[in-house]
Amino acid sequence: MPAPFPFPGMNPYLESPSLWPEVHSWLIVELARMLNPQITPKYRAAVEKRVYEETVLIGIPDVSLVQQKPEARQEAATLTATVSQPVLVELPEWEATVERYLEIRDVTTGEVVTVIEVLSPKNKRSGEGRNQYLTKRTKVLNSESHLVEIDLLRSGDPLPVNSAQISDYRVLVSRVAQRPVAELYPFTLRDSLPCFAIPLRSGDDEPVIDLGQLMQVVYDAAALDLTIDYQQQPVPPLRKADYAWLESLQG
Repeated sequence: MPAPFPFPGMNPYLESPSLWPEVHSWLIVELARMLNPQITPKYRAAVEKRVYEETVLIGIPDVSLVQQKPEARQEAATLTATVSQPVLVELPEWEATVERYLEIRDVTTGEVVTVIEVLSPKNKRSGEGRNQYLTKRTKVLNSESHLVEIDLLRSGDPLPVNSAQISDYRVLVSRVAQRPVAELYPFTLRDSLPCFAIPLRSGDDEPVIDLGQLMQVVYDAAALDLTIDYQQQPVPPLRKADYAWLESLQG
């Protein structure tokens, strides 16, 4: 990895809100590129997207556009009633968010065999993004499609599973035949990234994803080393002990 020091597992600097949308897009595309040579011609990994809207606050308007010179106000006051002093407020507006994910489809029938999700910050905090994702997640878990959920974000609330151990990151693999039991790969900042199999139809060879290799491909292809300052705390910040451990890697 072309960085000042090596990471044995997840690079926490990639979780920055300013960088993660780009990382997320690269992950989806490179994951499809990694999978298709292993699953074609019977299956195909297709990049899909969902769009949802939520309210956000727009900025305070430029009050200079409505201000008048004192002389003008005095002159106007002689002709009309005095204008009351307003209170400046922010108005909500709708913001469209696009999230990409993968569907592994049967080429002959078009049926969705497996859904692969890389979680975004909006999936992990309360609001419309999480609500819509949970609705979609429930629909997949009640269908004949497998679900693979990759969570590489420390911040936010993990997606619900029963009896899960606490970890910084996790990969969930829900196979249709095993539900409600699922395979969970929990790991911390200090752990190596896991390798896991992508479920397909019974009897078919399952491609294995090396998450460490995938992250390396994304890091190199996107030239992310050129945009990260490794002398600063990651955003979101690490726990004190973890940051001290991270700094020790430079020694």
